[in-house]
Amino acid sequence: MGLFDALAISGSGLTAQRLRMDVIADNLANAQTTRSENGGPYQRRIVVFQERNFAHLLANRLTPGGGVRVAAVTTDSAPPRLVYDPGHPDAGPDGYVRYPNINPVTEMVDMLVASRVYEANVVAMETTRQLALRTLELLRG
Repeated sequence: MGLFDALAISGSGLTAQRLRMDVIADNLANAQTTRSENGGPYQRRIVVFQERNFAHLLANRLTPGGGVRVAAVTTDSAPPRLVYDPGHPDAGPDGYVRYPNINPVTEMVDMLVASRVYEANVVAMETTRQLALRTLELLRG
């Protein structure tokens, strides 16, 4: 694995985690959205990651992976929360309002994890850069 491979792997991690943080922010912003363009409450979105060169990795086990990519952004299939509020404009005939299936605590924990992974990739990139600079200094004599 070369210098640029290491930087590309860390860069792919940065990109993937940034998208994950954006999706989590959307989930938190829509935690109380009872009406979406699809007609029901907002559905929680989840980012699915995949190893970038998975087929190549299976063919040649000695070759390291090529980073991560976002395979999909899917919706959570959990049912919406039902809250009894007959005065709400989106309440059904039974008086229950369907709220998104979003738990703010879970979203904040996911955001913290994504932030830490992002930071780890930044540190890995900085370490790679410092190693390259140190190598050049040694070669200069």
